[in-house]
Amino acid sequence: MSAILSSLHRHAWARRLAAAGVSAVMLLSHGAPTARAETGQDYAKQAGTRLVGRVAPTPRLATIDGKTIDLAALRGRKAVYLKFWATWCVPCRDQMPHFEKVKRTAGDDLEVVAINIGFDDTLAQIEAYRREHGLTMPIVRDDDGRLGELFGLRVTPQHVVIGKEGRIQYVGHLADARLDAALASARQSSASDSRTAAMSPPSSGQQAAPVTARIGDVVPSLTVKTLEGYEIALKDPAGKRETVLAFLSPWCEGYFEKTRPRSSKRCRSLREQLVALGRDRSVRWVGIASGLWASEQDLHNYRNEHGIPVPLTLDREGALFRRFGIHRVPAVIVVDAGGRIVGQVDVDELKGGHLQQSARATRARGHR
Repeated sequence: MSAILSSLHRHAWARRLAAAGVSAVMLLSHGAPTARAETGQDYAKQAGTRLVGRVAPTPRLATIDGKTIDLAALRGRKAVYLKFWATWCVPCRDQMPHFEKVKRTAGDDLEVVAINIGFDDTLAQIEAYRREHGLTMPIVRDDDGRLGELFGLRVTPQHVVIGKEGRIQYVGHLADARLDAALASARQSSASDSRTAAMSPPSSGQQAAPVTARIGDVVPSLTVKTLEGYEIALKDPAGKRETVLAFLSPWCEGYFEKTRPRSSKRCRSLREQLVALGRDRSVRWVGIASGLWASEQDLHNYRNEHGIPVPLTLDREGALFRRFGIHRVPAVIVVDAGGRIVGQVDVDELKGGHLQQSARATRARGHR
């Protein structure tokens, strides 16, 4: 029986992302009670709670073909359908025929835009995916995560439907009757609705520009809340120890096994290094988990299953990933005792317990 439970746990992430919204049960390790997993629609609903009804942000979108889509110029003329997706995402792939059908039947009153989330995807992979699926809608790559921030990205795919009047009408995950109804409703509007939206205050963060910390920058005096509920600083408050920031995802090792085998191996390598070296108190360790397709409970399960001793925090809205310019997992950033970023460790080079040595070598290079 224990072997069966172990197998179920190992493949829970693949089942959940593949099922895309089907309710599941996650098995907690060490005999803990079972808990209902959050589905893709749950994550989209969480994003929608703070977005639906608000005036939509109006950034200029740069397509991978060098064109520009001005969302502000569309207000009052067209409804807008934004779909956030990734080439490695199974439910995104399953929904592409529906997405392409919407584009081909959109007419003149609906703008359809595919937004690749820029997470573990290259431009070449996106272009190959477009050819494979015969996609005809404009494709935008969210290289710096700014669009994900503006539209509360939590899951892939994530559908955002904006009415002609400029208000967000729907945020969802499934290609179902609810999405179709939202698209139909968004295309109905009046001139007065558009004027009201234009006079309304912009959505929070609409004008936010990405701020990416670079090598040589001093880390701000930020603290994050760990799974245990205490605050931990991203640099040593005492100024005595270097800090290793490990960016990870609780599902990348299993889910990427087939779609991104290299990333899967790197995720496993980092996890093994954290287990092996995380109790070394000569270095401060902070594990930062992506909030994409993940909850605090998922991170608890991941920590308990693998016995990870490093303090972990969930970057629920992706703010830390954006601040440090992290576009794929795993990633390791070294901060010296004074709080200055001295470099990023190449996780591909991690072999036989060399994370600590690599971190120190990176620090040494940074001081040259």
